[in-house]
Amino acid sequence: MGKTVAIVGAGISGLAALRCCLEEGLEPTCFERSNDVGGLWKFSDRVEEGRASIYPSVFTNSSKEMMCFPDLPHPDDHPNFMHNTKLHEYLRTFAQKNGLLRYIQFETLVCSIKKCPSFLVTGQWEVVVEKNGKQEPTMFDAVMICSGHHVYPNLPKNAFPGLDQFKGHCLHSREYKGPEAFKGKRVLVIGLGNSASDIAIELSRLAAQVIVSTRTGSWVLSRVGENGYPWDMVYITRFASFLRRVLPSFVSDWLHVKQMNTRLKHENYGLMPLNGTLGKEPLFNDELPSCILCGTLSIKPSVKKFTETSAMFEDGTVFEDVDFVIFATGYDCSYPFVDESILKGRNNEVTLFKGVFPPLMEKPTFALIGFVQSLGSAIITADMQARWAAKVFANSCSLPTTKEMMDDIDENMEKNLKWFGQSQSLQTDYITYMDELSSFIGAKPNIPWLFLTDPQLALEVYFGPCTPYQFRLMGPGKWDGARNAILTQWDRVLKPTRTRVVSAIHRPRHLSNLLKMLLFPLLLLTVLLTFY
Repeated sequence: MGKTVAIVGAGISGLAALRCCLEEGLEPTCFERSNDVGGLWKFSDRVEEGRASIYPSVFTNSSKEMMCFPDLPHPDDHPNFMHNTKLHEYLRTFAQKNGLLRYIQFETLVCSIKKCPSFLVTGQWEVVVEKNGKQEPTMFDAVMICSGHHVYPNLPKNAFPGLDQFKGHCLHSREYKGPEAFKGKRVLVIGLGNSASDIAIELSRLAAQVIVSTRTGSWVLSRVGENGYPWDMVYITRFASFLRRVLPSFVSDWLHVKQMNTRLKHENYGLMPLNGTLGKEPLFNDELPSCILCGTLSIKPSVKKFTETSAMFEDGTVFEDVDFVIFATGYDCSYPFVDESILKGRNNEVTLFKGVFPPLMEKPTFALIGFVQSLGSAIITADMQARWAAKVFANSCSLPTTKEMMDDIDENMEKNLKWFGQSQSLQTDYITYMDELSSFIGAKPNIPWLFLTDPQLALEVYFGPCTPYQFRLMGPGKWDGARNAILTQWDRVLKPTRTRVVSAIHRPRHLSNLLKMLLFPLLLLTVLLTFY
């Protein structure tokens, strides 16, 4: 009998955790408070307590080749950026193909997770769940928290003087389910993330006026990248990651700003971030600049104060007769069924080794999956975290000492603060992070070896998009179809767009990137001589 593992949540992270536990011979039980898998991506037309909530028009911001499990490509005729119903269908397919549904207890609420009295010896946990109004405790050898961090809304009402006197309606973006109720109304959206821009644009077609208020601004990227390819298929590459690491910071910062401004000059639209060199995740929207140009919505600075009917901004302008204020201000990272002391360390902050393991815990039997955010897809990040955690639980992989983990946390906190700024969640560089985790379990792609043994594959792995298949290419958990999936990924990208064939398929050419790499030392020398 393998060790028993309690998994909280049957969304992306929970499904990944289930499959990885089974691969390691563990005995998982997943508790899901709803009646279906999918988590965030299971749409409901009403807001449900304790569950993530999305609006009907949500599409993915990661393309299908980047947003898949590493051994299950999406069907080649699926669109590159999927509607939430398509992704939910994919997640159900993954659960069914891997026989995961039998391990999930639906409509079951996790009430509390506590260390057993014998924890120092056994590392076991007492998990209390509630089903049909009846609570029941069960002992587990390990726990994986996979319930996400888009559940508990951050509603900073105290940050806005006069809001308590405002007579209009206030709501969080979590409560938004469609534009119909806002027809002919004057709406203020506070925040400038993906949800804020999506909601503002949708409302601009029916509302009388829409204003978006932003404190810091944001880079805005289109899902349509260079030469019409999905943005992440051309932006997230190992070669690009290499350049960001080795270039002097002033050069990489300049290139970053130049790249973000390729589509539009953000300062002309009121969108320019206060610190444009930070690597914070941009918002993805194909319509926002067009809406600003057409005057259907406008961007304003932070709200200074509210009155009974209006909002005054920091620049002194006033938005009169406001009917609705929608707070698209993100979420608090909260896990109320777990004692705060488990997750929080110094300075009452969430302290986790590589965003997964509490470093001060006496036994490594607790893991948080899906807390880390990066420009990469949530699916492959959660899958890699779960693979690592399952191996630690199964004693086939060990963690460093507490001191080594704390030193690593301190080092990364300093780096991340410099690169990403302050953030509620743990942000990180996607490729660097994935390579770190995959090296722990022996699954990191060996690029030099690939260039020696399989040059065609090596070129695609290094210069092409860093798709999830790369992390099942070798080592434990290797998938035999990974090589073919990588070499045919552009076929699946182009299949749904080439519905009217007028010429031969045009794929990205890696030769030009190879030449760039060979010329890179010369470029670096030129830059150094210019500035020094």
